[in-house]
Amino acid sequence: MACAAARSPADQDRFICIYPAYLNNKKTIAEGQRIPISKAVENPTATEIQDVCSAVGLNVFLEKNKMYSREWNRDVQYRGRVRVQLKQEDGSLCLVQFPSRKSVMLYAAEMIPKLKTRTQKTGGGDQSLQQGEGSKKGKGKKKK
Repeated sequence: MACAAARSPADQDRFICIYPAYLNNKKTIAEGQRIPISKAVENPTATEIQDVCSAVGLNVFLEKNKMYSREWNRDVQYRGRVRVQLKQEDGSLCLVQFPSRKSVMLYAAEMIPKLKTRTQKTGGGDQSLQQGEGSKKGKGKKKK
């Protein structure tokens, strides 16, 4: 096994890892949240993190079956991690606006609510609730 200094920053195992728990506003710091609650997102998924990072031009890949060690829930929704390349072969940054792991996490948390999948989900959920309420008729009179 080679030491860390001999490996290139462009090797995939040298990419930084971002778990959805890092960006989740439902988690506590003890449960793995790494950014302020005011900037965090409600229940992000690894796929959403991958989408926003690849859209800005970062070299990313998704590991679907990896789990965050502090995550107690084993559901598919909470699985996955995203590996992001910050540095190139020569050690220079891939993108200047992302000098650190935290900058990538803050950007992802800012952009995830703007995804089409997030904006469409909130729009059409009210109709099914209204249909169920109209069926209660004739109840309310007391028999003597």
